[in-house]
Amino acid sequence: MSAVIILCTINSQDSAKSIARSLVEEKLCACVNIIPNVCSVYRWEDKIEIDEEFLMLIKTGKHLIEKIKSRIIELHSYDVPEVVVLDISDGSKAYLDWIGNNII
Repeated sequence: MSAVIILCTINSQDSAKSIARSLVEEKLCACVNIIPNVCSVYRWEDKIEIDEEFLMLIKTGKHLIEKIKSRIIELHSYDVPEVVVLDISDGSKAYLDWIGNNII
C-alpha cells in the first residue's frame, strides 16, 4: 500500500472535526490531525485575503485519493476547497501498516 497525506484547510474547528469524523468513519482515512491557527494569505476574486484557518492532515492510501477528493467537495463549505496530496516516501513500518489496516 502506498500512503499519502492530503492537506485541506477550512474555516472552523467544528467543520474540520465533522469532515475528519466522516472520513474516518467511512474508512477513507486512518487519521486526521487538525492544526489550529493557520494563517492563510491568498488571492480570491482579485483581492488579497488573510484568514485564520484550520489545517487537516489526512493520512490514507493512494488508492483512496479520488474518493476523498469527492467527499471533501461534498462536505466542504468553500467553493474551491484545498486538496493537496503529498506522497509518504518513508516512515515507521508499524505506522504505515496501521494506516493500511484502518482504511478500505
